[in-house]
Amino acid sequence: MTPAPVGLRCPDHSGKPQGIRRVTVAAERAATGVGSGRPYLVTMILIAANVGVYLVELAIGGNQGGTNNWIYNHGVLVANAGYLPGNLLEWGPPGARAAAGVQLVGVTHGEWWRLITTAFLHYGIVHLGFNMLSLYFGGRILETMIGRWRFLLLYLVSAVAASAGALYVTPNSPSAGASGAIFGVFGALLVLEQRRMISTGGQVLGLILINLFLDEFVFTGISIGAHIGGLIAGALIMLAYLRFRGSARLAVASAAAILVVSVVIAYAVI
Repeated sequence: MTPAPVGLRCPDHSGKPQGIRRVTVAAERAATGVGSGRPYLVTMILIAANVGVYLVELAIGGNQGGTNNWIYNHGVLVANAGYLPGNLLEWGPPGARAAAGVQLVGVTHGEWWRLITTAFLHYGIVHLGFNMLSLYFGGRILETMIGRWRFLLLYLVSAVAASAGALYVTPNSPSAGASGAIFGVFGALLVLEQRRMISTGGQVLGLILINLFLDEFVFTGISIGAHIGGLIAGALIMLAYLRFRGSARLAVASAAAILVVSVVIAYAVI
């Protein structure tokens, strides 16, 4: 029997996990984070990582715009650029020859890590602040819904897909920011909204459309390719999670397939 607010109740009607079910619930909570005391721990870690990178850039001599430092020069997304000690130079399309003393760098030259490191770089405190605010509000909802590891996988794959989108649209322009990965988060939330698994009244769709409109017609210097790439990846991964909700292996395999396609696209267009 189990203590209850009114006397004792049998285990089957106490409303508390018992025996094997208790162990299963505890294991699931440990693996996914769903139902844990810190339901959006990964979201907070990602925010801390982005803020931490920016602070380190300042500490090593970078400017407040997040450029002119070693981390930016070796982490920002660019297909083909020139590098002089301390300076990253826009260099033109792949195949352009390097001038004397200039080292060619970028994804074209084997620097594949830029596809992910760029998601942790930002062009100043305002850029960082808006992105982290968006990640906080969207990330904590999604992470609570799908659990930690699924959320982290979706976020990182969306970041790579965003880089592929940026290279597809503007291959010769440096691109940085977490917004592509965050669009992946909102792409996943859009799927949940359309399936009526979250009660948001169409707010996610409206927010996405407004941001894409601002990207295209209002703001300059925004990588709409990154936003669309991340959005598509996040939505596809969420659809896979729902389709294979009973199989962690198939969920991971689906996300891995989207990652591979994103990398192939990134290298195919440069």
